[in-house]
Amino acid sequence: MQEIDSRPRGERDAYKLLYAAFIAAPIVAGIDKFTDKLGNWDRYLSDDVAARLPTDRHTFMQGVGLIEIAAGLLVAAKPKWGGYLVGAWLLGIIANLWAKPDYRDIALRDFGLALGAVALARMATDLPSNRQRRAELPA
Repeated sequence: MQEIDSRPRGERDAYKLLYAAFIAAPIVAGIDKFTDKLGNWDRYLSDDVAARLPTDRHTFMQGVGLIEIAAGLLVAAKPKWGGYLVGAWLLGIIANLWAKPDYRDIALRDFGLALGAVALARMATDLPSNRQRRAELPA
């Protein structure tokens, strides 16, 4: 993380916090789609979406879990792209939750998370890429 060391401390700390959070949260939530230790994820799927699925709710949510794990790994490897992906993914979750009036409070919290994911992507966009750092090295 040497590339962010030249930033002001608050910005550097915010980046590191968002980076860690948007690796951990999608991976933990994704894994939990298989264990249901944090909650029954199937209940969050709107009936309209569930009715259109070629599979049952639980199998679909396990597929969602795999995507979330992959998104967390993408944030770890490429936070610029991963942050945007997680932000977009959360917007899809918000649309699904909005169809269930009892879960609109969760949709609102997910909106805050989506903003955080986009903030991470924006902060990562300002970091030099590996290619740029290599080009700056003396020959």
